[in-house]
Amino acid sequence: MLDFFISAAVTMLVVLDPIGLAPLFLAVTGGLSEAERRRVAWRSSGIALAILVVFGAIGAPLLAALGISLPAFRIAGGLLLFAISFEMVFGRRTERKPDTAEAALREQHLHNLAVFPLAIPLMAGPGAITAMMLLAGEARGEPALLAILFAITVAVIASCLAVYLAAERMDRLLGVTGNAILTRLLGVVLTALAVQFVIDGIKASFFT
Repeated sequence: MLDFFISAAVTMLVVLDPIGLAPLFLAVTGGLSEAERRRVAWRSSGIALAILVVFGAIGAPLLAALGISLPAFRIAGGLLLFAISFEMVFGRRTERKPDTAEAALREQHLHNLAVFPLAIPLMAGPGAITAMMLLAGEARGEPALLAILFAITVAVIASCLAVYLAAERMDRLLGVTGNAILTRLLGVVLTALAVQFVIDGIKASFFT
């Protein structure tokens, strides 16, 4: 049980990388107010947690029943992430002032942003979903081990939320110029990450 706990904790921390999500959160939510960022942080964390728990419980049978492979999941996630990274590099995600749309459209935008790309695929992405299913398989249906896995997942997601909530301070330190530079640099990093998702999916589909 201790070995499983250590393995699960290290795996989930490495895969989700809470510290590494902070600058990505700042870049993706550029132009939002502090209150709106907090709402997006809570929603994205809750959505990501729900997705990971569901896939840990019934992920493998569900994908098998739908005829969806994990490599296909990686390719799809990579393509979606590439679209967001493209907008970040060219500064198209920074113009989000409330007076440019009605309140209903603004609220819908916040909901969408919490779902994609924050919850999916940055938090509950192909890597995290795969890790959850693999660790759940190692548990072999034992309630105690599954409870440990889900508790670790909750703790890691909570750490991601804490990082998100503290990201506003980092935003104030960076300033307008720093944020503009950071957004474009991270857009390039996200582009590379998206391409890597696609490459991994293609390799797993055709070369294994």
